[in-house]
Amino acid sequence: MLLLFSVILISWVSTVGGEATLCDFPKIHHGFLYDEEDYNPFSQVPTGEVFYYSCEYNFVSPSKSFWTRITCTEEGWSPTPKCLRMCSFPFVKNGHSESSGLIHLEGDTVQIICNTGYSLQNNEKNISCVERGWSTPPICSFTKSTAYCGPPPSINNGDITSFPLSVYPPGSTVTYRCQSFYKLQGSVTVTCRNKQWSEPPRCLDPCVVSEENMNKNNIQLKWRNDGKLYAKTGDAVEFQCKFPYKAKISSPSFRAICQEGKFEYPICE
Repeated sequence: MLLLFSVILISWVSTVGGEATLCDFPKIHHGFLYDEEDYNPFSQVPTGEVFYYSCEYNFVSPSKSFWTRITCTEEGWSPTPKCLRMCSFPFVKNGHSESSGLIHLEGDTVQIICNTGYSLQNNEKNISCVERGWSTPPICSFTKSTAYCGPPPSINNGDITSFPLSVYPPGSTVTYRCQSFYKLQGSVTVTCRNKQWSEPPRCLDPCVVSEENMNKNNIQLKWRNDGKLYAKTGDAVEFQCKFPYKAKISSPSFRAICQEGKFEYPICE
């Protein structure tokens, strides 16, 4: 009854100098007024009237106060009463975002970076906090694409220089390297195109010079005293006859070239 008298009094004062200025009774989506049941008989509110409102669970006013004050002015309610959705951002499996573990308000936009081979719904990059929650679930799902490649091909006596993945998007490249003394033949990198990798390189075998082979042909290394040597494919190894042996007329060159793990030994007799 006291409230009714207050509203009537303010309305009368506002009309003394002319037509009264009224605000429509506030209807707050996802919110409610303090003692709202006391105001139900009224459809309009005079200038200067003050109300307080709060928001439902998972919603908050722009001021983030539990009770927010609004005042009827000649321009309408100030500030405009509204309740914004609160969106909790989870930690993203198979992806990451700077927003992980944070709370966002309706209207905020968040970027998500999914791991290779994973993507958001409809291949989106950004999602927004809207009235119902997130516009797209913040979940990176496995991308079923025929253009993706599986792990790069393995090669004998060599491997890739990066950590292997289960799937690679089109255009991905990986680099190979060979084990010690093995020589890489072909392109050092391979590329994923149309779910297939380009031709991988080969690791060519080195040559091993041993004491046994040299004793058999009465030869020795020209520039080294030890009896064992590793040489890459394409490298030259020089020999000489042991004393008092002489080079055989039909002997192969004393400067032998390693060819994929093999070369011809010269012969002394």
